[in-house]
Amino acid sequence: MNPVIQEITDRITERSLASRTVYLARIRREGEAARAKGPARAHLGCANLAHGFAAAPAADKPLLMGTAKPGVAIVTSYNDMLSAHQPYETYPAELKAAVRAAGGVAQVAGGVPAMCDGITQGRAGMELSLYSRDVIAMAAAIALSHDMFDASLLLGVCDKIVPGLLIGALHFGHLPAIFVPAGPMTSGLPNKVKARTRQLFAEGKVGRDELLDAEAKSYHSPGTCTFYGTANSNQALMEVMGLHLPGSTFVNPHTELRHALTEAAGRRAVEITAHGPEYTPVGELVDEKSIVNACVALLATGGSTNHTLHLVAMAAAAGIVLTWDDLACLSKVVPSLTKIYPNGQADVNHFRDAGGMQVLIGDLLDEGLLHADVLTVAGRGLDHYRSAPTLSDGKLTWSPVSDGSADLDVLRPVAAPFAADGGIHMLEGNLGRAVSKVSAVKAEHLVIEAPAKVFDDQLDLLRAFEAGELDGQDFVAVIRYQGPSANGMPELHKLTPPLAVLLDRGQRVAIVTDGRMSGASGKVPAAIHLSPEAADGGPIALVREGDVIRLDSAAGTLEVLVPAEELARRTPGGRPLSDAQWVGTGRELFATFRRMAGHAEQGAGIFGISGAESPHHGPGLGFPAEAGASHLESGTPLGQHAGVAG
Repeated sequence: MNPVIQEITDRITERSLASRTVYLARIRREGEAARAKGPARAHLGCANLAHGFAAAPAADKPLLMGTAKPGVAIVTSYNDMLSAHQPYETYPAELKAAVRAAGGVAQVAGGVPAMCDGITQGRAGMELSLYSRDVIAMAAAIALSHDMFDASLLLGVCDKIVPGLLIGALHFGHLPAIFVPAGPMTSGLPNKVKARTRQLFAEGKVGRDELLDAEAKSYHSPGTCTFYGTANSNQALMEVMGLHLPGSTFVNPHTELRHALTEAAGRRAVEITAHGPEYTPVGELVDEKSIVNACVALLATGGSTNHTLHLVAMAAAAGIVLTWDDLACLSKVVPSLTKIYPNGQADVNHFRDAGGMQVLIGDLLDEGLLHADVLTVAGRGLDHYRSAPTLSDGKLTWSPVSDGSADLDVLRPVAAPFAADGGIHMLEGNLGRAVSKVSAVKAEHLVIEAPAKVFDDQLDLLRAFEAGELDGQDFVAVIRYQGPSANGMPELHKLTPPLAVLLDRGQRVAIVTDGRMSGASGKVPAAIHLSPEAADGGPIALVREGDVIRLDSAAGTLEVLVPAEELARRTPGGRPLSDAQWVGTGRELFATFRRMAGHAEQGAGIFGISGAESPHHGPGLGFPAEAGASHLESGTPLGQHAGVAG
C-alpha cells in the first residue's frame, strides 16, 4: 500500500474506534441472531406474516408462508419522468424471477423519491434536493422495517438517491445489500457543443428553441445523463466500494448484457444472505478501507464535489468519521487519471470503452492506491473488480482485463496521469473551509485576487449579468445564505454559463459560496461548501461589496484581505429567509430540516455518526455542533457560529 493511503486509513480507523465498535457490535448481534434463527419472517406472528404476503402472486405465496427460503427486499426509486430511473420499471419482475430461481423470494418492499437536480436547477425545488437524501434514507428504513427480509436490492442511480439508499441500508447493517444500476444513456450531442450552446444562449446569441434542441439532443433517452456529474460519480463509487457486481456500472439500459447483470444481482443477493455460504452484511462491507477506496476513486476520476458531503454522511452511517482533511491529504497522493466531461470532452460511454472501471481499478490496485483486502458483494478482494462481464450464448461470465487504456485522451495509468494530484482541493483561511474542484479549471485561473460582489440570492447575480453590470471587470462573486441551514444548500450550477461567458471575454472571475456547484462544475474557479455557512454566522456573512478576496486553489487558501480587527468589528450583512418566508414548492414542510442540518463538513444532513448517539448531542446526533437558520429566530446571535467537529 502507498504509505500515505495506509496512514490516512489508520487515522480514520483510530478516530472512529469508539463509534465503529458500537455500530459493529449492534449489527453483529443482529447478524448472529439471523444466522441462528433462519429467515427473518419466520419470527413474525401469524397475523403479522399474513399481512406480509396477502397480495403476493400465487407462485410466491407458498414460499412466503413457508420459513425456509430467504426473503429479499427490492427498494426502488423508479419513476418514468427521470431518464436515469425509467429503466427500473421492469426490474422488479426480473429480480423476483432471478431470486426465485436462486432459492429465495423477493418483494418490492418500498419506494423512495427520486428528484432531478437537472430539472430543478435555479428553481425553488432545488432547495429540497439535498434534504431529499435524508428523506430517502428514512424511506429506505421504513421499507426495511417490516422484519420480512434477509437482504436488499437497491435500485437507485442519481445525486441524492444512492447516498440516501446506502445510509438507510447501513442502519440495517446486518442485511446484505446490492446496488443494481440502470446504466447510462447512449452518447448524444457532444458535450463541447452543448456547453457552447449554453454560453451562446447566456450571451443572447441563440434563442430558447436552439438551446432546447441542443439539450434534448444531449438528454435523449432512458439512462443516466452521460456527463460525469454526481449520478455517474455515484455509480463509480458503488463499484469501487464493492456494492455493484463487477463491471455492471456503465452498461447501457435495455441491452442483453444489462438484463443479464440485473438477473445476476438477484441471484447473488440470495447467495450472500446469512443463510447462504457467503454471508456479506453491508455494515461489514462498508468499512474504513472501502471508504478510503471510494475517496481515492473520486479523486482519481475528478468526480462530483457533492461527494465531499455524501461520503462523510455515508461513512457516518457505518460509524466511521471521515473528514475533509482526510480528502485533502488523499488528494496530494492520488493522481488525476480521467478526462470526462466537464473535466474533458469524453462522456462515460467513452470512458467505459477506454477500459472503464476495470482498467482504473486494476491500475490503482497495482500502484497500491486502493485497498485490495476488502469485502465485496462479489466476494472478498477488490481483485474481482479487475474483471469485465461478457455474454456469450446467453451465458454471463467475467474475464480479467489485462490490457491498459484503449484511449489515453480519456483514461491514463498512474505512471502517466493528467495531473499529479486529485481533482478536488480543500481550501482554508479566514473565511472558513471550502471545497474547490480544479480538474476542469485552467492553470492560469487557479489563483484570483479581486474585489467581491456580494449576492444573497443567485437570481440577483443572474439579473446583474443580464443588465451588463458585471461586464469589463474582475470580481469574486460571493453568494451567501445558500448553506444547508439557510435554504437546503442548492446547487448553483445555473451560474456557470454566464460566468463562463465573462471568463471567455478575458475577465477574471470566481465564485465563493456556502452553496453547492455539483459534479457539473465547469471551468469557472469556485470555492464551494464554505463552512461555517452564513446562516450560522460564518465569516462569509461579514464580507462587504468591494472587499478583496484571494482564492488560491493551488495553495489551498481562501482569504478576504481585510485586517482581523476590522472583521471583528463588523456585523453580519443580510440574513436567510425566515420559516415564514421560506414557503412554496413544499419547502415549508422541510423547515425542521433547516433547524437540524449539520455543517457541510459533517455531511450537511440531519443524522450523525452511528454508534455515537447520545441524548446530550441534540440535533445532528453524534456531532457536537448545532446548526440551522431557525436557530437565529430562536435567539442565537447572528455572527456567533458553533464549532466544527474535528
